[in-house]
Amino acid sequence: MAVLRKELLVELRTLESVPGMALFAVTTFVVFHFALNRSSVDADLAAGILWVTLLFASMLGINRLFVADADQGGFDAFLLAPVDRTAMLAAKALALLIYVVALELVAVPAFALLLLEPSIGHALPGLLAVLALGDLGIVAIGTMVAALTVRTRARDLLGPLLALPLLVPVVIGGARASSPLLALGPPGGLSARWLLTLGLYDLLFGLIAYALFDFLVED
Repeated sequence: MAVLRKELLVELRTLESVPGMALFAVTTFVVFHFALNRSSVDADLAAGILWVTLLFASMLGINRLFVADADQGGFDAFLLAPVDRTAMLAAKALALLIYVVALELVAVPAFALLLLEPSIGHALPGLLAVLALGDLGIVAIGTMVAALTVRTRARDLLGPLLALPLLVPVVIGGARASSPLLALGPPGGLSARWLLTLGLYDLLFGLIAYALFDFLVED
């Protein structure tokens, strides 16, 4: 909790991650709005635009997640402290989850305003469930990749190159589960198959991140 509090205070004081993520997402939706030249999109196209935009916007926060610790000695101080190494993993993952949720609080209404019919209320309960599972996958993979690449010189390039292929199943599962909810007319139901796929993928990479994090921090 102390590390998480520090992360949130640093973000509140510097505003390095969340504003940039939100601005990127809104700008992308504006570009799609004018590029497609349509008043609304639905189903597969809407779900694809939403998830791809959220993914790329999240990469901005992932790339910055461990930068301050690497540049200002935070890793060394944490290694000297008599605490479990996974405390940093949990704090960083929770901080990134808060950043992604804050991004979606801005991005989803902007998406609905620019690319959907006026009301998204009928799809919102199911969409929130899909977003929650997708967020967990982004956080698990993003935290692991950020810790892996932060000490490299080309971290801004290597981070997306490593994270994006791993996040493709999250985008596919999120888009397929969201597509019936974003169809014009009466919304379809949630697909248990894709929700289960997202849940298992989240669990798998959560365990991988937990197993590898001690070695990543110490090396």
